[in-house]
Amino acid sequence: MKQYIIIGNSAAGISAVEAIRQRDKTAKILVFSDEDYLAYCRCLISYYLAGEVKEEKILYRPESFYKENNIELLLNKKVIRVDSKRNRVICEDKSQFSYDALLIATGASPKFPETKGIKKRGVFGFRTLKDTKGIAGLLPVTKTACVLGGGLIGLKAAYGLKKRNVEVKVIIKSRQVLSQMLDFQAAGFVQKRLEENGIEIILGQDVTEIIGNGDIKAIKLDSDKAFESSLVIVGKGVSPNIDLIKETEIKFNEGILANNLMQTNIPNIYTAGDVCESFDVTRGEHSVNALWPVAVEQGKIAGANMSGDNLNYIGSLGMNSIEFFGLPVVSLGIYKVKEGDTNFTELKLCDIKANIYKKIIFKDNFIVGAIFVGDIKNSGIFLRLIRERIEVSSFKDRLLQENFGYPDIMDLVKDKEQVYV
Repeated sequence: MKQYIIIGNSAAGISAVEAIRQRDKTAKILVFSDEDYLAYCRCLISYYLAGEVKEEKILYRPESFYKENNIELLLNKKVIRVDSKRNRVICEDKSQFSYDALLIATGASPKFPETKGIKKRGVFGFRTLKDTKGIAGLLPVTKTACVLGGGLIGLKAAYGLKKRNVEVKVIIKSRQVLSQMLDFQAAGFVQKRLEENGIEIILGQDVTEIIGNGDIKAIKLDSDKAFESSLVIVGKGVSPNIDLIKETEIKFNEGILANNLMQTNIPNIYTAGDVCESFDVTRGEHSVNALWPVAVEQGKIAGANMSGDNLNYIGSLGMNSIEFFGLPVVSLGIYKVKEGDTNFTELKLCDIKANIYKKIIFKDNFIVGAIFVGDIKNSGIFLRLIRERIEVSSFKDRLLQENFGYPDIMDLVKDKEQVYV
């Protein structure tokens, strides 16, 4: 009997399982997770922290899912090494399991700076349900908190804390919030909305020390300022979990390299999700796009191809959608152009009073990126224009008009083959 091993019990792993079971009803499937929980939606942990959703509502699949699909789920079971020559994986407890086909969907982990005091009790990442429960457990005795980093993870953590009536400061080394998904102008709209709702943003400074004997008392900045804080959340990005393959012949850069079938350079080993480095359709090169919908799509294709199909993955692109205190924001593909780069052109609309900002980035009359703040109703159209590489010169001047919509592009896309699952 064929045996599939899936390392990772989140978006990519679950999608792969479902794709395999559609094609192979009898094979054995083992799913490994280094967490204690059933699959849950990481996108929702900030809302769980905020008290807006209960734990059962963030479950991605119920316990019955595993039984109904005849899956052996091994929780709290960490795979530490892949032996690709012998087609087996080795776990932290020394147990070993063989496979016919393997999917590495190990996700990513928070980056922790080498800051003095970073290992003190009360310092958390914000990536897992365990992190979130640890933070929530301290809230009854927490009045002040600091978030290190102004990316999506850091701001979502700050949002959750503020909703629980904690005074929050966000310390950002760069000169803007969300520097990995927005340009400076769009970031200003988001910063203003956060500050209007009581979250203090400190730009251009970094934390040099976390102070306290046992418990945290304060943080110290490189400007020599110090702020009282009894809780610190680190939101300085994530790193793909690639340690288990570093001593193998599996190729990697930042993440594990995947081809258009989601295969690694070893034919029976596949990869998907936040650990995977796949082709980026807007950049024209391999990149890690650590995003839930990307993981779902990659997992579906990997699982299908592991079980004998031959689906082609055209590639991923950066795409983020978030709302802070009623202000919706969407970022797609390339979000800002380096100064002096003449290969790109831009089209902008900015209405400060209405809190609306829109920007489209073009290369050779193809859209390669877009930002929408305040009004996101047409963002799905732009995602399709980017992914399907539709030439837009014939209607370029109408793209940011209020009445632009799907009727404007239907003749271009109606006969076009769907290029993603």
